Amino acid sequence: MLNDRREIPGQIHARLKVFLVCGRLLSFTQAADALHVTTGAVSQQIRQLEEWLGFRLFRRLPRSLALTEEGRRLLPVVEASYGAVDLEIHRLYGGHLSGIVRLRAVPSFLTKWLVPRLPDFQRRYPQIELRIEAEDSAQALLPGLFDLAIDLNDGVYPGFEISLMMEEDIFPVCAPALLERGSSLTEPSDLRHFPLLHDMTAWRGSQPYAEWEQYLRQIGAADVDVRRGYMFNRNHLTIGAAIAGMGVAIARRALTTDELASGVLVEPFNRRVSTGKRYGIVYPSGALDDRRIRAVHDWLLHQAQPPAAPL
Repeated sequence: MLNDRREIPGQIHARLKVFLVCGRLLSFTQAADALHVTTGAVSQQIRQLEEWLGFRLFRRLPRSLALTEEGRRLLPVVEASYGAVDLEIHRLYGGHLSGIVRLRAVPSFLTKWLVPRLPDFQRRYPQIELRIEAEDSAQALLPGLFDLAIDLNDGVYPGFEISLMMEEDIFPVCAPALLERGSSLTEPSDLRHFPLLHDMTAWRGSQPYAEWEQYLRQIGAADVDVRRGYMFNRNHLTIGAAIAGMGVAIARRALTTDELASGVLVEPFNRRVSTGKRYGIVYPSGALDDRRIRAVHDWLLHQAQPPAAPL
C-alpha cells in the first residue's frame, strides 16, 4: 500500500528522476556524478521514494545494485514518460535548431538499427543536418573527428563521456533450411556438423572468434572447437551469410529482431547470453552543451528505450 499521498508531487517527480538515472547506471556513485550531487543524497532520495511507494526498487549488493522485480517494471515506464517529455520539448524548438552534427556508428548497427529510425529524426529536426559515417570498430575513436559516436564495448572510453543505450545479448542463428539437411542441431556438440560464421570485429579490440568462444563458455560448452568456418568483417555480412544457408552465426539481439520475426532465421538452442558489452553514445566532454548535439543524443536514447511493459 502506498504511503501518504499528500506529499508534494514535485518531490516524488524529482525522486523518480533519480531512480531513472540509478536504474540506468545501477550505481548510486555513478548516478551521483551524473546528477552532480553526493552519493548520500542519491541514496536518501531512493530510500524516501521506496518508503513512499511501500516497496523496494533496488537490491543493494556488495559492489553494485540490482533492480527488484518492482524496479524492473517501473523503470521502462519512467523512462518512457521522461523520454516523451524531453522529445516533446525538443520538438517544440526543434524547428529552430539548425546546423551539422557529425555522427559515427559501427556499420552493422548503423545499417540495421539506426537507418530505419532516421525518418523519425528527420521529421522532428528538419533543420539539423546529420553527417553519418560508418566506422570500423577496429579503429580508435579520435578527438575532433565526431560529435557523437555509437559504439559497442565495455563502456570505458578514456577522455570521453558515454551514455548507455542498451545492453547486448548474443545467440546462435541459422536459416531454417539448414536444419532440414539431415544433421540435428539441438546441442552445442552438434555444431561440429555445421560450418560456423564469424564476425572478426565483433567489438572494439575483440579477437576473430570472440563471439562464439564467449557464447559457448557462458553456456558451459567451451570444449567445442569454433576455430573454423567463414570469417567476415561486418556483422550484417555474417548474418546475410546465415540467411543464405551457409552456416550458423552468432546474432545480436539489437540487430536481428526483423529476421527472427519474419522466420528467415531461427534460434536452434533458444538460449541467449549477455556479452557484458553495451551500445553507448560516446562524446567529448562538454559536447552536450550544444543544443543540436544534445537533441541528437536525447533522440538516440529515446529510440533505444524498450516499450513500456504492461502493468
